[in-house]
Amino acid sequence: MEKNGIIELDGMEFRAFHGCLDSEKENGNTFTVDFRGMTDMSKAASDDRLEDTADYGILYRIIAGEMDKRSDLLEHVAGRIVKAIEKGMPEFRSFSVRVSKKNPPVGGQCSWSRITMYGGPESQGKDII
Repeated sequence: MEKNGIIELDGMEFRAFHGCLDSEKENGNTFTVDFRGMTDMSKAASDDRLEDTADYGILYRIIAGEMDKRSDLLEHVAGRIVKAIEKGMPEFRSFSVRVSKKNPPVGGQCSWSRITMYGGPESQGKDII
C-alpha cells in the first residue's frame, strides 16, 4: 500500500549574487530556499533503510549548485532549481521551491521578496498539502 508523505528542507540560507543591479551582482545578498515535496514513503516507513527515501543531502547539493549560478531574476533561479530536481530526483511526484531575497532594492522598506515555483509530474501548478 502506497503511503505518500511530505519531505521539507526549510530555511536553506545562501550568500548569492542574483539581481539586475550592478550592486547586487557585486555585493551579493542573503537568499533562502524552502523545499516541500511529496513522495511515496511506504518502503522507508516499513523498512527504516536510508536507501528507501529521498537523500536530503543530494537535494541540498542540487539546490546549492543552482544558487551558485548567477541570475538576474528569482524566477530564473527557481526555474533552474525545479528542472534540476525533476532531473536528479524523480521520486518527487510534486514539489514546491520558494526562493526569497532579503531586503530587495524596491525603493522602500521591504524585508523579503519571494517567488514560489512548482514541479514534478503531478504538480499541476499548485501547492502540495
